Amino acid sequence: MEDFRQAYLRLCKEGGAEPQESVVAQLQESRAGQGSRLDLSGHSLSADTCSVLARAFQNDTGFTEVVLSDCMLSEEGAKVLLTGLFGNTTVKVLDLKGNNLRSTGAEVLGKLLARNNTLRRLVLEWNALGVWDEAFSLFCDGLASNSVLTQLDLRNNQINHHGASELALALKRNTTVQVLDLRWNNIGLLGGRTLLEALQKNHSIVQLEMAGNNIPSDTLKALEQTTGHNSDRQSTLRESRSRTQVLSKEIQTLKEEKGRQYLSLMNTIDRQREEMGRSNGLQMTEAALTLSEQKNHNMGELLTRVKAEKEEQRERQSRERKKEQEDSAHREGKLLREIQSLIETNAQLMNKVEEKERRCKSQQQQIFELKQELTNSTAELKLQLTQAEDRLEMEKRRSKQALQDMDTLRQKEVEHMNRHLEESERALQERIFKLEGQRIQLEEELSKAKAACVTERAQAEEELGRVRAQVRLEEQELVSGLEEKLRSVRSNLQEVQLHCSQQKQTISELQAKNSQQGSEINAMRRRTEELQQDLSAKDQEKVAEVSRVKVELLEQIGHLQAERTAQGGLKEKISALEREIKVLSSNHREVLLDKESEMSSMLEKLRLKEAEIQRMREDEANRASYLQSAILTYVQGSPLGHYNSPKK
Repeated sequence: MEDFRQAYLRLCKEGGAEPQESVVAQLQESRAGQGSRLDLSGHSLSADTCSVLARAFQNDTGFTEVVLSDCMLSEEGAKVLLTGLFGNTTVKVLDLKGNNLRSTGAEVLGKLLARNNTLRRLVLEWNALGVWDEAFSLFCDGLASNSVLTQLDLRNNQINHHGASELALALKRNTTVQVLDLRWNNIGLLGGRTLLEALQKNHSIVQLEMAGNNIPSDTLKALEQTTGHNSDRQSTLRESRSRTQVLSKEIQTLKEEKGRQYLSLMNTIDRQREEMGRSNGLQMTEAALTLSEQKNHNMGELLTRVKAEKEEQRERQSRERKKEQEDSAHREGKLLREIQSLIETNAQLMNKVEEKERRCKSQQQQIFELKQELTNSTAELKLQLTQAEDRLEMEKRRSKQALQDMDTLRQKEVEHMNRHLEESERALQERIFKLEGQRIQLEEELSKAKAACVTERAQAEEELGRVRAQVRLEEQELVSGLEEKLRSVRSNLQEVQLHCSQQKQTISELQAKNSQQGSEINAMRRRTEELQQDLSAKDQEKVAEVSRVKVELLEQIGHLQAERTAQGGLKEKISALEREIKVLSSNHREVLLDKESEMSSMLEKLRLKEAEIQRMREDEANRASYLQSAILTYVQGSPLGHYNSPKK
């Protein structure tokens, strides 16, 4: 690293360029342990610095990896820097990410790939090589003639379907690139098909990244299957090569061993010949010759077996290769058939897209009509609800008026009874004053009539008690019935609490009036008892008036019965009002239930319409996506396709 820094400073001094402090500091920080990697990422490199670095790279500085990402290289600086790498024999990895390389950069990169014989990995992410078709065509020509590059990263380079066609032509001629990354470009359907056709002839690419290119899923799947076949083919070739190497090594070992055995045999024969020459023993010579002939024969048989085994291994290997070739041909034919079926499926999908568009238009019209119908039905429901509320308010006012009329009528009847009682009381007092003179004459008759009066009085009291018990029982039944009805009204009509409160107030008023009537009846009873006491006190003075008192008592009993009849009429009116209230409540409840059922049915219809609208929206979104892909395909296939804005 220190030598390279000194060379950089020296070249800057020779060229009259000002050395960049950031580059010098980065070179100073590098150590011997990192001597194979030069990282200048993030440093802005001027054209003079690029010129100095190019001259330094021409001298084979020993770097195997050069990282120049996000260096803001100008067109001139990139051209000079890449020109310096034409003859470099050490750099194997070159990273030019995020330098916005354009037409000039693409041309120089094509020349670099055509002339450099050591570069194995090239990273060109986040540049603009695909904007100019002619420059990218020169880059693809350089890639086609390259025979050492194995990994190429072209992410985010604005490559359209024309650039993909040029790249496909280059891949048909290139046999070394194994990993190709084309993510986030604008290749489209046509570019995907051309790359798929190129991969039918290229058997070296085992990894191809194509995400974010507006390519249909069926084409992506076919590309993945093709790269998978290439990967299987490469693994099979590697296995066969390893087996061939192992067999070659074994054969070479056998040859060497047989050569050594042959040399040792010849040395043994020579030694035996020398011994035979020294000993002049004919018998020993014959025996040695026989032994050497036997060994020679054995060695010949061993060589024959080795040759047969080698030939058998060659035949086995050739059969395996033929089988692999047949399998690869079968897979390629199957893949071609799948591609043809996918093309037919795509045509069917286009027809379906057109049909879906027509259906979408008709469904949009239906949606508009349904919305109009929903608006009309909502307005009708609101109008019906307003009418029902008006009818309910009228019924409330009518029931309230009826209750007021009943209350007025009852008050009039009570006043009439009070006036009648006062008149009867005044008449009784007058009669008492008139009967005082006749008291003496009626004493005898009074004694006789006492017994009958006592019995009649007991009967009257008994009848009065029965009447009281019956009135109390009826009042209790009326109160319990009213309370039970109040509870039922409270439990069943929670939505109309105002109406219930009015009904409760009305019932409480009726109860108060009933209690007032009960108090009036009790007052009348007390008055009757007072009269009876007065009569009992004046029995001796009013013997003559006993019959008339009986008549008056009978009249009072008749009045009481009339009051009872009036109370029965009031009860009937109250029961009629209760029935009317019950009928009104049931009608109101039925109206509410009808409205609730109508509202629930309308809500269900609305929910179904919303679900149908949501489903139609999803269908419309799917159709829109299909239509967008079709439009993109059409635009990419049109003469103006290369003017499309690329994806970021």
